[in-house]
Amino acid sequence: MSLCCRLRRDPKILLSSGLVAHHSSHYGCAMLDHLKANNRAWVERMVSADPDFFRRLEGQQTPEYLWIGCSDSRVPANEIVGLDPGELFVHRNVANLAPPQDANYLSVLQFAVEVLKVKHIMVVGHYGCSGVSAAVDGKRRGLVDHWLHPIREVYHEHHDSLDAIPDWSARLDSLCELNVIRQVRNVASDVFVQEAWARGQDLRVHGWVYSLANGLVTDLDVTIERLGYQRKLAPDPQVKTEVNRLD
Repeated sequence: MSLCCRLRRDPKILLSSGLVAHHSSHYGCAMLDHLKANNRAWVERMVSADPDFFRRLEGQQTPEYLWIGCSDSRVPANEIVGLDPGELFVHRNVANLAPPQDANYLSVLQFAVEVLKVKHIMVVGHYGCSGVSAAVDGKRRGLVDHWLHPIREVYHEHHDSLDAIPDWSARLDSLCELNVIRQVRNVASDVFVQEAWARGQDLRVHGWVYSLANGLVTDLDVTIERLGYQRKLAPDPQVKTEVNRLD
């Protein structure tokens, strides 16, 4: 019998090892049983529509896309683009950053490019991003301030154009776009992507922004598809920038 099965049958095993086990009956209510029920209902729907779905899913993972998006619970990657499990490789963090010093992001990127050999990497921000707002609202929150520092750098780099936008919400929306553009540059300049292009691998890096208001994604037209690619960009008529040449 597996350890997990033994733990379910006898929670005292956890207590004997110094860990605390709580059984739902101690509280007179179920522990997340509604989520477990949702899971079983989802399985029934999937099998009813496609009896081989899970057998096929178990057999292989061959997504063509890597989604680098925000952790925001209102931005469900697969649902937004209508893809099933197994069709989209996903990495999410606060404010959809691609920092070159983050081992988590870099591990995902390397695996996607070198092992899965995805053909498209989408950096996807969203309007109304709490992380982008928190980066520039002047409040201090602790560790997350360090994580969000790259967004403050983007703001300072474009402060003249951004400060010229009188509406604070519209200013943040433009900052969301600029942040996506910066992260596209980070992805495209990473050694894993550069080496993939050098060996002729078919790979493109895209920048999108998702709208919570209407569910639509906007392509910022900043796609980078090869070494030395350069394009002038105007993601917002009030905020103009460009992707610099990648040497």
